[in-house]
Amino acid sequence: MSTTENTVATEVSANHLPDTTAVPGWKKWVRSLGPGLITAALVFGPSKITITSKLGAEFGYALLWAIVAAIFFMAVFTTMSARLGLATRQSFLQTVRARWGRTASIAIGLGVFVVCASFQAGNSIGVGIAIADATHSSPNTWIVVFNLFAIALLFSGSFYKLLEKLMISLIIMMLLSFIVTLVVVKPDLAGIASGLVPTIPAGSSALIIALFASSFSIVGALYQSYLVQERRRVSNNNQQKSTDSITGIVILGLMAATVLICAATGLYPAGIKVNNAVDMAKALEPLFGRYAANLFLVGLFGAAFSSLVGNASVGGTLLGDALGYGHQLSEKRVKMLIAMIMVIGAAVAIAFGKLPLELIVLAQTVTIFIVPFIGTAIYLLANSESVMGADRNSMFYRIAGALGLAILFFLAIVGFKDIFIK
Repeated sequence: MSTTENTVATEVSANHLPDTTAVPGWKKWVRSLGPGLITAALVFGPSKITITSKLGAEFGYALLWAIVAAIFFMAVFTTMSARLGLATRQSFLQTVRARWGRTASIAIGLGVFVVCASFQAGNSIGVGIAIADATHSSPNTWIVVFNLFAIALLFSGSFYKLLEKLMISLIIMMLLSFIVTLVVVKPDLAGIASGLVPTIPAGSSALIIALFASSFSIVGALYQSYLVQERRRVSNNNQQKSTDSITGIVILGLMAATVLICAATGLYPAGIKVNNAVDMAKALEPLFGRYAANLFLVGLFGAAFSSLVGNASVGGTLLGDALGYGHQLSEKRVKMLIAMIMVIGAAVAIAFGKLPLELIVLAQTVTIFIVPFIGTAIYLLANSESVMGADRNSMFYRIAGALGLAILFFLAIVGFKDIFIK
């Protein structure tokens, strides 16, 4: 066995020390959900609301099954990533560097940073519009206010603990707003049940692909390995389980399904189309009143702000790790990179008022090449006995992971054709 393998084996053993933290069991369980809930909150952004709203408005309940399928593969890779984080005290990119060299590590870190920075303007715009529409004020003011607030959170106290509390609060806000909206619109239970049976309505293929690309977020899954290590570091909890992350991903699916059902119930029968998340709120108002529209805007704000903070955290952490600055959220240079993404997003949002086409193409191009590479790295490392020891993938995860990889490569091929072969 090589020196690297001996080190990893030692770290795997150290990870199974008894937890001596004097904290009640139920509190440990609630806290252990933090990494999964953070991932759910950062993945569920304005674009997710737009896609699920369009699915429901254009195809009714028929594509609920697609959310279930996408969330299944998201859970598979998130759990694998969490297991990687718990099996070794090395970060994901440190393990990649040891296996495949510094170039591979930098490529992933830089690629994730570019994608996160490119899409950050959309999160800033979502925050600004959600508040501006509810208060009849300028979105630019709120973009500045909430980005400054996010940066202040970043540099105050233990950022992970603040991030965890913030994301859990935003998840609760989103769940309540969408569920109450669901109650107001009174969905058809038989229609919901029928939507769980796989069908592909004519003209729905592009939206199904978009749903899988946004819900099956391999970058979000990758970040789980960092979050579980951060949670273990700040809480001294050696008994965290990789399956703790599943709760957050299930909640992610529940929120996406709730938005789709709201659109299917309220907009589909009336033939109302939506092009973005704000359109969804505006469409609800004449049908169910300003109360329903404002409730939806509350959910949109939660989705936008959680993604604004979470997306920046992913990009800054991965680039910091790739450049050797460290990967902990307490590292000053990592915080500076996170803040840089927030500033870039706010500046683009204010300057253009939308996500420029050039940035969309750049982010999509980088995503096409980087996502299959990240997915393959997660899969291979999670299958490796020298890295994972007894915690390597079971047969279920090998099969489900291979199917997930096939989907990632399919999405990459479709994306390549859309951008470069028209």
